[in-house]
Amino acid sequence: MTICVPLTDRALVEVSGEDRVSFLQGLLSQSLEALPPGEARYGALLTPQGRLLFDLFVVGRPEAIWLDVAAARRDDLLTRLKIYRLRARVDIRPLEAGVWTCWPEPPGPGWVPDPRREGLAWRAWGPAAPPAATGSLEDWRARRLAYGVGDAEDFDFDRDYPVELNFDRVGGIDFAKGCFVGQETTSRMKRRGQVKTRLVPIRFEGPPPVRGSEVLKGELRAGEVRSGVDGLALALLRLDRIDGALSVDGRAVSAGAPLPER
Repeated sequence: MTICVPLTDRALVEVSGEDRVSFLQGLLSQSLEALPPGEARYGALLTPQGRLLFDLFVVGRPEAIWLDVAAARRDDLLTRLKIYRLRARVDIRPLEAGVWTCWPEPPGPGWVPDPRREGLAWRAWGPAAPPAATGSLEDWRARRLAYGVGDAEDFDFDRDYPVELNFDRVGGIDFAKGCFVGQETTSRMKRRGQVKTRLVPIRFEGPPPVRGSEVLKGELRAGEVRSGVDGLALALLRLDRIDGALSVDGRAVSAGAPLPER
């Protein structure tokens, strides 16, 4: 059975105009070169210091590029892009169209694979999406947590570094492209092996801990919980403290392995 979920927590920004590719290419962590209509890539817009500002999907369209971003942060993204626009020949505007995900198979044409993990889901925007939902946002949360994939609700914007959030392991950073905002810090963390903390799955009995709950190894802080469902959550943990007995709110917790290299 195919499950389809309207992602009401996501929204779209349209960037059009003859400079749209070069404009976004100099900003985003993902390459836009040879992005054909109908293809989606995952990426981010960072601060100059390399911290995450926006996670987003970059969607190729015939005469534009769509940015699929957290709905609560769309206005902030519009403002930030317009600051960077300067003399670039681009038009930036909000786009009122739906964002959908489905799994394990697409219900029809117009769907593209979620680029973050093979087999995770399919994604569609606007009229390509189905007319009715067969699942909920909670179903989608359980699906992506089972694959160890973070989403906007797992990120502390303007605080977290994208490599800590596994952007390097879900195809969200193109280390071979030219300059982008925040590239120097991001590349240095990856190149020098300075990643000491990562988003990893944790398992436990019962309902998920509240976001921000402290994960302990004995009396030492190991990290904090981000999003979760019954029995499973993602937590931002120190890699040197993920082995052995962990606890959250007095409950035993076991940590899984970080996502593998792509």
